[in-house]
Amino acid sequence: MKYQIIDSSKSEQIAMLAVCLTNEISERMGTKYFNVDIPLAIDLCKNYMSNGIYQVMAAFDAEQIVGFASVCQSYSLYAEGQFGIIQEFYVVPEYRSKGVGQELLQSVLKLAKQQGWKRLELSTPPLPQYKSTVEFYKSNGFEVTGGHKMKHVIT
Repeated sequence: MKYQIIDSSKSEQIAMLAVCLTNEISERMGTKYFNVDIPLAIDLCKNYMSNGIYQVMAAFDAEQIVGFASVCQSYSLYAEGQFGIIQEFYVVPEYRSKGVGQELLQSVLKLAKQQGWKRLELSTPPLPQYKSTVEFYKSNGFEVTGGHKMKHVIT
């Protein structure tokens, strides 16, 4: 298994894995939380990666991407400066519970340190359906900070 930052030439693969992630969440929750426009997702992914505002750490089995974490930089007073946000984190089902996610996350934590970020944040899908996801992050040094992920669509 190999873990590395990838360039925008792999953006279509990453966008499709992100669609798998959003579909899996919607299926497990029994409601459609996301309405992903696939061509737009591919274009956005390529654009963000090309412009350096969205970095993707990928897990490879030979030449196949079997997992990824997308991260971006943000700023806040409460974090006392710049920090990273894991926007998406996904490992294909047949590679779960085999250490791929843990190694992928450790690679992202190393990247965060290299970037000089003060912290790394993420949101998880709702409990109780994703209790094991929360436990995974906690076992890798993350702590629950409370609250819920919320959105307001701007039209």
